Amino acid sequence: MMNTMTHQLLGFFLGLLGLVSSLTSTVLPQWRLTAYFSTNFITALYYMKGLWMECVSHTAGIYQCEFHRSTLSLPKGLLAARILMVLSCIISILAAIVSAVGMKCTRCAHQSHAKGSIAVFGGVCFILAGIFCLITTSWTTCDVISNAYNIFTTAGMKYEIGLAVYISFSSAIFSICGGGMLCVASWDVRNDVSHKVVDTQVPGTNKLQHVPSYQANSGFQNDSSLPTFSYNRGCRLSDNISNSSIKSKISSKSAVN
Repeated sequence: MMNTMTHQLLGFFLGLLGLVSSLTSTVLPQWRLTAYFSTNFITALYYMKGLWMECVSHTAGIYQCEFHRSTLSLPKGLLAARILMVLSCIISILAAIVSAVGMKCTRCAHQSHAKGSIAVFGGVCFILAGIFCLITTSWTTCDVISNAYNIFTTAGMKYEIGLAVYISFSSAIFSICGGGMLCVASWDVRNDVSHKVVDTQVPGTNKLQHVPSYQANSGFQNDSSLPTFSYNRGCRLSDNISNSSIKSKISSKSAVN
């Protein structure tokens, strides 16, 4: 029981870490950073592109950010990345709430047999959120690398992978690992509960069982299929008489002596 609770807590905290990382990577603008492939091009500005805004950083440490004005004018890849990351955050929050209800260390639904199933559902939600986050990270990474090595793209428009991509990738790993650990630990609890329910429904071996009755052979028999036994009463009476006579003879001899 203690090992199961420990595994559930470890999986839950990994899922929470994935949730925090997913929220952080969604908000940060460092998804794409400017990359300098030309040695004779010197600039004091660094451009960053995120899911929601574009920022410019000066060498003095000043940031100037601007949100994307029109959603319809955005590229389809950026719109898909937005949708997937928002879904990942929402599903992670739902998974954290459901998992907290289904874990053994909480008092919520303590007497319910579906407590293990609730925790399994929370683990599945963590895994689904991690998959969405991993799809977004892989898609962005592939797009950045393909544009970086494209000969038709100008040097000033080439970007490299930013910090938010690495955070998003770690979020996917944490969510998938935590959800998987939570599912495995909670599935064992679910099986234990189901076995207990089945054991309570199976009749015990110490209960009374039907024993076939036997009756002596008489003039009236209710069922001809039952075994019958006949007793020779005459033999038994003669045996009793002979035994009593032997005892009387022995007692008389002992009295004479």
